[in-house]
Amino acid sequence: MTPARNGIPVHHLDLETLLPYLDLHLVGATNGVRLFEAAGRSWADTPYEEDFGRLRTEILEERAFLKGLIISLGHRPGPLKMALARALSVLAEVNPLNPLRRKASAGSQLELESLQSLLKGKEALWSTLVALAARTPAPSGDALLDPAELERLLETSRRQQDVVARVMTETAPDRFLHQ
Repeated sequence: MTPARNGIPVHHLDLETLLPYLDLHLVGATNGVRLFEAAGRSWADTPYEEDFGRLRTEILEERAFLKGLIISLGHRPGPLKMALARALSVLAEVNPLNPLRRKASAGSQLELESLQSLLKGKEALWSTLVALAARTPAPSGDALLDPAELERLLETSRRQQDVVARVMTETAPDRFLHQ
């Protein structure tokens, strides 16, 4: 008989599948930190500067959490993937979508849309881990995938998307409407 918790069958993590997935999200998070840093420079001296600074800090903390989770699963992030992450973060630093940091350009719209895509991917990660946490036994009584923390991260990612969406919609008229 399969063990159950709260009526839900309990399973063990398939680390051969999960760890490469987490590694790839760590690559994305590494790149995301740099992209939000670049966006912070794009939106410096605007009412949105503080929003982007806060988002970058939160994403940096979430990246650290993800890396800690990967390590707690007995894995070290793949060196090739992390080299890729560093290379992508250098590219992100240049901000190819909006290299001149102009707020009233198609590039700034694409920059905001790409940030939304990154946040949506991060939401999918936390949602996936929430689903796994409900079906994974806690080794020696400690929750490896802490459902409460994962739910908090999921809600944070949704709030972050709302912030970027607000900036995008509030600033779109400056980009696309002329009198």
